[in-house]
Amino acid sequence: MANKNNEIKELSPAQHKELLQVLKERFEKNMHRHQDMEWADVQAKLDANTEKLWSLYEMERTGGEPDVVGYDKSEDKYIFYDCAAESPKGRRSVCYDREALKSRKKHKPENNAMDMADAMGIDLLTEEQYRALQQFENVDMKTSSWVQTPPDIRKLGGALFCDRRYGHVFLYHNGAESYYASRGFRGSLKV
Repeated sequence: MANKNNEIKELSPAQHKELLQVLKERFEKNMHRHQDMEWADVQAKLDANTEKLWSLYEMERTGGEPDVVGYDKSEDKYIFYDCAAESPKGRRSVCYDREALKSRKKHKPENNAMDMADAMGIDLLTEEQYRALQQFENVDMKTSSWVQTPPDIRKLGGALFCDRRYGHVFLYHNGAESYYASRGFRGSLKV
């Protein structure tokens, strides 16, 4: 997989093997996320699309615990989401996007969610995807996660995030430049 600088990102054979083992074990332990799917089919898709393994490795490395949550028949692709119980640790304390980061005069965070996701080759979850993830299990009960924000809201300076509290999933708004130690983002990837 190439990043913005057209650098090719590849895993070493050891990283490749280790990642497939982690993904397989997680897949087998969490069949409620992907009923009627077989690991052999997922692995065949991964073997045919090795450039996507780097993105999955980055999801794993930053604490996302990616797993298969669906299959898109129209595109013939498996759908992975970050399924960690809380917003991935390696992706917290970030504002929403580059524009928000540039607008901060003091106490700038180190990065922003949109650029990090882009560099990883993944997409931020939409509100709909976030709610779908919550159907599999309760996540973000102590943290929150930025979600894709409609352009009309972003144009006015806002951004959206979600969490789960009091047995419900909530969608909130905040200034896009805000960041908190407990807010990160979750991603999706199709393979």
